[in-house]
Amino acid sequence: MTVSRLHRPRTALAMDPGLLPRILGPDQLGRLHEVAEVVPVDGVLHDFATEEARAVLADTEVLFTFWGCPPVDAAVLAAAPRLRAVVHAAGSVKNLVSDACWQHGVVVSSAAWANALPVAEYTVAAVLMSNKALLRARDDFRRLRAWDDWHQRYADVGNYRRTVGVVGASRIGRRVIELLRPFDLDVIVSDPYLSEEEARTLGVRVVTLDELCARSDVVSIHAPSLPETFHLIDRSRLALMRDGATLINTARGALLDTDALVDELASGRLNAVIDVTDPEPLPADSPLYDLPNVLLTPHIAGSVGGELRRMADSAIAELARFARGLPFAHPVLREELDRTA
Repeated sequence: MTVSRLHRPRTALAMDPGLLPRILGPDQLGRLHEVAEVVPVDGVLHDFATEEARAVLADTEVLFTFWGCPPVDAAVLAAAPRLRAVVHAAGSVKNLVSDACWQHGVVVSSAAWANALPVAEYTVAAVLMSNKALLRARDDFRRLRAWDDWHQRYADVGNYRRTVGVVGASRIGRRVIELLRPFDLDVIVSDPYLSEEEARTLGVRVVTLDELCARSDVVSIHAPSLPETFHLIDRSRLALMRDGATLINTARGALLDTDALVDELASGRLNAVIDVTDPEPLPADSPLYDLPNVLLTPHIAGSVGGELRRMADSAIAELARFARGLPFAHPVLREELDRTA
């Protein structure tokens, strides 16, 4: 990758040092050095308050950030008078970028779009698996260890014309809708910000959240964690869900009333695929670890392993655009932060 002008912005890497080799492989590092003058040469910043960090910040034009980067607050900006951009090689910047950044005209980019892809893929796999009652089939087959009249035993399963309810037409929610399009599923959406016109473009129907819970065979949560979405799926909405329905949560644990969900799952009435919890991690004695109708995973729906390199590639491409004097392809806008993850 080359840039059309000679300026390579002085760019500091800021993250948990142990994560550097996981996100930046040799290919990524090579391209990063092509588009930027990277400092410090032999490591990363992980504490902006040190004397060494402040010496680096004094001439830094861009912060290339990842998980473990401290907040970029007013004190950091005072130490970095030349800072013009924060390029985040991960998703949400809510705990990273302060109001001081916007006040100082610092532009911000995020790789949230890249992180959305594996979350959506995980969700689609969970939808299809849930409608085939995969956990139940696994346990029954393990117990019986013989062929049975499986068509009779599983007469209530399958993906044909099942209803999937998407809670939140977010970046991930929209990608889920797109990936579900080839299947013979009916997709409905609840989102206060989704217009009827946008819904028609997406090929879905907008319904109230209560109607979505009552009608869906699978309910998948993709709304941001905000004060107004705390326990969005509460005891009353769980009670609206059909017997045998599945709840999928790959968003944030706080959107779901965990105690109410445990009660429903312990009764055997509902099923769940849970990748995020409240609290996170769960206490060791949580019933969610052992219930047979629950698939519980340790917050791995988002980028993990080799998928981290996709986010790095996105951030490097944004840095190359900045070096050319072009606007970011994936900017973070202050006016949108209050209703995004």
